[in-house]
Amino acid sequence: MSPRPRKGERSINLQEAIKETAWQHIARYGAPALSLRSIARALGITAPAIYNYYPDRDALVTALIIDAFTSLGDAQIAACDAFPPHDLIGRLYAIGRAYRQWALAHPQRYQLIFGAPIPGYVAPMDQVFPASARAFGALVSVVEAARRAGTLQTDSFPPLIPGYEALLEEWKLFGGDADILSLSVAVLIWARVHGLVSLQITGNLPPFGADIEALYEYEIASVKRQFFRRDDHSG
Repeated sequence: MSPRPRKGERSINLQEAIKETAWQHIARYGAPALSLRSIARALGITAPAIYNYYPDRDALVTALIIDAFTSLGDAQIAACDAFPPHDLIGRLYAIGRAYRQWALAHPQRYQLIFGAPIPGYVAPMDQVFPASARAFGALVSVVEAARRAGTLQTDSFPPLIPGYEALLEEWKLFGGDADILSLSVAVLIWARVHGLVSLQITGNLPPFGADIEALYEYEIASVKRQFFRRDDHSG
């Protein structure tokens, strides 16, 4: 007979079970239908028991969002670190591919953090921002490295508006040191690949044209041609 779990271990196990059941409910019914009582029923526990971990639905949704961003960040950082720091093009491609692979493997998580908002829920940015900045940091680091090396092509990039200084300093606490230009370019790159991934996950790509995988590779190559100068010999 295996030893009975300690109280702290039981708490961790139940907390993880609550989140896993929540993901199952999101996959089946959608995020707006998420409720603590339905999760408690599915786990065979009382509602007050679940309130010890998450006092309301919004607290649970926030925990799920943070976990999703953390998982995405782990995938992005691992993909980036698989290539040496000087191989910026290798890192760019790896990050782009890993982004799509993670989204396809975790569509509910992807749509919770990037999809339609849940009515009545407002994400507390002080809690969510560290994980989201970390998830985005791998791409920003590649763009920033190119900027510092003088190989980032931004001659025709739109002028940046003032008033970003405070947010940039907050970004640096969690996403790494970067110039505002690098952060802006990275946002545009993300928006482009995010658009294709979102269309694929929601089934809104038209049933004609190029294969989605080939189209996605084409888009990453387009990003490379647009923003990385030819004198970048890293790839």
